[in-house]
Amino acid sequence: MKKIILLFGLAISFLISSNAFSQKVFSCDSKYDTDVKVWVADSKYDADLIVYKVTSQYDAGDNNGLWFFCDSKYDAKKKIFFVDSKYDADLIIYFADSKYDAGWQKTNKKQLMY
Repeated sequence: MKKIILLFGLAISFLISSNAFSQKVFSCDSKYDTDVKVWVADSKYDADLIVYKVTSQYDAGDNNGLWFFCDSKYDAKKKIFFVDSKYDADLIIYFADSKYDAGWQKTNKKQLMY
């Protein structure tokens, strides 16, 4: 019985820890070292995802646009590269001023950030 409780506790803690930091990103210097190429739009209406930069990794969301920028690519869940043209981008984002504006505008690209 103790083993079952211990395994259940470990499973729950693993699920919480793996989902809690899924939006930790690292901005790479080379597009060849990245998972997703990103272009920043001037308007939130042109964006696939509205992003809000949080100041703590513990505030990072679960694929909902709350991003924490890591200092190391090894700490990040996704490595991104900012491109100069939206035609080179896999994902178009807009940086919001409020965390309540963050979220997906177009869900067809949501799998890019999982």
